Amino acid sequence: MAFPAPVDPRRELYPEIEPYASGWMPTDGVHEIYYEVSGNPQGRPVVVLHGGPGGAVNPGMRRYFDPARYKIVMFDQRGCGLSRPNASLEDNTTWTLIDDIERLRERLNIDQWVVFGGSWGSTLSMAYAIKHPERCLALVLRGIFLLTQKELHWFYQDGASMIFPDAWERFLAPIPEAERGDLMGAYYKRLIGDNVQERERCALAWAGWEGETVSVEGPNAKPDKFAEPDFAVAFARIENWYFTNGGFFDDENWIINNVDRMRHIPCWIAQGRFDVVTPISGAWALHRAWPEAKLDIVGDAGHASSEPGIVDSLIRATDWAVTV
Repeated sequence: MAFPAPVDPRRELYPEIEPYASGWMPTDGVHEIYYEVSGNPQGRPVVVLHGGPGGAVNPGMRRYFDPARYKIVMFDQRGCGLSRPNASLEDNTTWTLIDDIERLRERLNIDQWVVFGGSWGSTLSMAYAIKHPERCLALVLRGIFLLTQKELHWFYQDGASMIFPDAWERFLAPIPEAERGDLMGAYYKRLIGDNVQERERCALAWAGWEGETVSVEGPNAKPDKFAEPDFAVAFARIENWYFTNGGFFDDENWIINNVDRMRHIPCWIAQGRFDVVTPISGAWALHRAWPEAKLDIVGDAGHASSEPGIVDSLIRATDWAVTV
């Protein structure tokens, strides 16, 4: 399969657009899923899977797609963004999210679509592709996250802390020294607990740690949303819930072990060389198991989708995916 070569100057985002349809989709439980559709109603469908878990979509995500050629479907996953109820962990697993993706596809009368996801969105994209390969025209992935214990230990216990020691001190602050041998567990007790003030304090610290490490520019580039209590509580509770439960996979190698179910799907992977949140080792392991997928290593980028080199790679990827 031929993949387009880099161009100079780097590609930039498409213009801002507004959705032409939006609403809330009921599920078979307490959750209502907010979704929106933009771009060309007759264009190639693409579904955007946001990060976290616990993040949300934002208007900027529409700009990775040519609005003349794509029908862009975005939604907030269970418990976050505009989906209801906020920060809820009830029936909130990888498998219920996959059910929601299928329910939304059927609601919009879409047979197949491109699947676009970064960070946790890459995890969910691959899980969806493994479960429903017949629905995927192509995958465009960023910041590969396989949700292994090695990756979680690196980011939440020992590893990234050596690169961002200043931000790490702020992450440690809410947790007593006696409990710092298991930081995910210590945060879990507080994020799931009934003490509202302690929950918010820990949520802001949890979200702040990720916000301060997403870019090669470091803490000075922290996105504003990570300091917003409403966003932080949903983000931290849901993210910790998923990670504590190993993504609800049967084993930590579930994605790699099931690559054969999706390896026939055209795939483009944009990966920052200096990604601290989801280190390149995950993308490399996936590439070794799935050599047919294109791995585009961006040499001057970290994790953030907004970094120029990542933007360039993703725009080239979506221009490619609209034709395969």
